[in-house]
Amino acid sequence: MGLGGFGGGVAVAKFLASQGAKVTVTDLKTKDELQDSLTLLNGCEIDRFFLAGHPEEAFADCQVLVVNPAVKPDNPIVAAARLRGIEVTTEIALFLKHNAAPVIAVTGSNGKSTTTALIHHLLLHAQTDPGHADTNHSGAATQIWLGGNIGISLLERLSEISADDIVILELSSFQLEMLRATGFCPKVAVLTNFTPNHLDWHGTEAAYQGAKQVLFNNQTADEVAIVPDTPDQDDPPVVWKTRAQRLVFGFTDAGEDGAFLDGGDLVLRSARGFFEDTVRVVVPSQLPGAHNRLNIAAAACAAWQAGADPDRFSSALKSFKALPHRLQMVAEHSGRQFWNDSIATTPESAIMALRVFSRRIILLAGGYDKGQELSSFAAEIRCHAKAVVCMGQTGGVLRNLVSSGESGCLKTVCEAKDFTDAFAQAVALTGQGDIVLLSPGCASYGWFRDYRDRGAQFTQLAREWRPVE
Repeated sequence: MGLGGFGGGVAVAKFLASQGAKVTVTDLKTKDELQDSLTLLNGCEIDRFFLAGHPEEAFADCQVLVVNPAVKPDNPIVAAARLRGIEVTTEIALFLKHNAAPVIAVTGSNGKSTTTALIHHLLLHAQTDPGHADTNHSGAATQIWLGGNIGISLLERLSEISADDIVILELSSFQLEMLRATGFCPKVAVLTNFTPNHLDWHGTEAAYQGAKQVLFNNQTADEVAIVPDTPDQDDPPVVWKTRAQRLVFGFTDAGEDGAFLDGGDLVLRSARGFFEDTVRVVVPSQLPGAHNRLNIAAAACAAWQAGADPDRFSSALKSFKALPHRLQMVAEHSGRQFWNDSIATTPESAIMALRVFSRRIILLAGGYDKGQELSSFAAEIRCHAKAVVCMGQTGGVLRNLVSSGESGCLKTVCEAKDFTDAFAQAVALTGQGDIVLLSPGCASYGWFRDYRDRGAQFTQLAREWRPVE
């Protein structure tokens, strides 16, 4: 239920068909909208397709219902299936049910994809003995697997994954909510940060927090929970309950167990094993901003706990390739730089991007309304942007919020009718030395298929743009 376009639906359909299941695929989107996913299913024995709707006949003889993470738990079809005693599961739950390897699981409101990719990279490139790959009990090379919400399904690789391998998964709040009743217990659990998000899906901040808490619920003293240090919060910090060994990460070393990236020094400490060390770490240019330094600290903590050599972290980071659509400079023309931060679907992540630059910023902001509070974002825009072009469903609200306070360095506030118009207005406001920054602080739905489509359109426009002579 919900083939989608991120790959998980395609992977689970293929997996179930390969296991001999009689598979029905149903989605609210049309055949044209799902063409990329449907092409990937060519040659796969799918029994029936029901597209552009979820008709009753699609579920009439259902025995197992596999739902896309975007489907809400209170969906009437899902609720009716449970009343009939039908097993309701997800792609990630099926993988975890059959996976034999220990799991490092990463979640958070922002930064989880980069942190997940960093952990994978550090475990691959900071081995204790880089002269040869570590081997498992059978003598085969230990494999490091990357998957989950980062856009990679490992279902089709299950037969290759050994109990001595390591699986690193990015997990969204949607996926975690659906894992609540499964007894999921990662060997290492990482929470990058927490700010209210996806309230249109979860309903309340408490429900959203409860979904993130699932990451820790079943851990014991044999596992590790890695959480952010929050010494500067004005409000009482969110308390994450865990029976695991608790490690924190941040910038300031106050003597706690965890990982602290203070300047160029990474301090690692754990009472378990009486370990304490400091290693030099050079943060690569492809990971700009304070938020990426926190991502590095969190990833280093997890990789260290999984057996990577901290002395090799700095050299490993040099070869890390930043993920697309994450504060990525995609073009430079006539003294203007164009930065794609389309992944910034929360106000907090966009605020982090605004704080990175000292040059004048023309910001593209706004999008789909997930029920988030935008006042703090508006205040940061007034402080850090020369101009802002407001977009999408939240465009009018954001424009009013930005216009209602002290202007700071902000000179121009406008609203666009579509993305081509937004880009044209933004570049018209630029001069030499300026930055055009796509960091919307809101989800992409409405004008775009997803954040990747939004980033790709921006990148294309940026690379094609030239000033009028």
